[in-house]
Amino acid sequence: MKFMRLAISLAGKSNPSPNPRVGAVIVKKGRIIGEGYHEKAGMPHAEIEAIKDAVKKGHNVRGSTLYLTLEPCCHINKRTAPCTRAIMEKGFSKVVCAMKDPNPQVNGKGIKILRKSGIAVDVGLLREEAVAINRGYIKSMTSGLPYLAVKMALTLDGKIATNSGESKWISGNDSRELVHKLRREHDAVMVGVGTVLADNSSLTCRPGKQSGNPVKIVVDSRLRTPLNAKLLDSGNVIFLTTKNYNKKKRKILEKSGVRFVVAGGKRVNLGQALKQLPQFGILSILVEGGGELNASIFEERLADYIYFFTAPKIIGGRNAKTPVEGTGIKKLKDAITVNNMKTRKIGADVLIEGDVCH
Repeated sequence: MKFMRLAISLAGKSNPSPNPRVGAVIVKKGRIIGEGYHEKAGMPHAEIEAIKDAVKKGHNVRGSTLYLTLEPCCHINKRTAPCTRAIMEKGFSKVVCAMKDPNPQVNGKGIKILRKSGIAVDVGLLREEAVAINRGYIKSMTSGLPYLAVKMALTLDGKIATNSGESKWISGNDSRELVHKLRREHDAVMVGVGTVLADNSSLTCRPGKQSGNPVKIVVDSRLRTPLNAKLLDSGNVIFLTTKNYNKKKRKILEKSGVRFVVAGGKRVNLGQALKQLPQFGILSILVEGGGELNASIFEERLADYIYFFTAPKIIGGRNAKTPVEGTGIKKLKDAITVNNMKTRKIGADVLIEGDVCH
């Protein structure tokens, strides 16, 4: 297991979206002789990087075992050669992969090719951990939709702002630092136009080990976002809008590089809009919107995960905003439930997270 754990750790060093995170470890006679991970789409895959690492160190990989977090690719309509070919040519005796690749072009075919060539293949070691690092890729391949994690900061009495709309800052500094880390781990951050108008956040990441900011997605049916909004300053913005958008403003925004997805009439049809995002390389989204956007996401069963940062504060107010608004459910039996729930202290706050049941 330790070799696969290392492979999973290596896979987490990069986010090569829209490609999956993959780590590889080569073991010979009980010793690690090569390591690698897929750094970026278009660059060598983890298997190739591990082979290069072993050769650089003066090792012959023939007869060794390759530990992989994902089934090796076998298709040819991409920028890199099939990894199954390299594995066979280098003479590996065994491949241990944590899970099959859900990509229909692979999905068991790579394993079948290797076995047919005489290479022993084991599948399923630490599968759950391997799934966890590629949730966006897996959902995109199986449903055509990106993976949505909903993040919210709220008080003990379930408020996300005061009666006057003040929300900075409900959560503590440690929680906000973690949110910046979560932004880096996702391909995009999504907010509604209400959040843009209320907070005018830049939605960028603080400098860290991983450079670059996620794509910013704004759900704005009539393009009410001001042209001087901070999130427009650093570029890489996509608006989800409707047929009723402000055409004049759209032309101005397009000149600055903003991209558009049109779905719906009066309101943005989120399901339709989200299905168009993988074409932009967006497979995972951190939702940082308000109660109305969250309501739409939960009502349409689009959420996959939650991060609820609960601060030790009580602000009250029957009209103060809550994390999930909308019309709500009528019967408790229809309530959305959360599985595999975990809690942990983040500074003075408590983070509650888990998988949303569909």
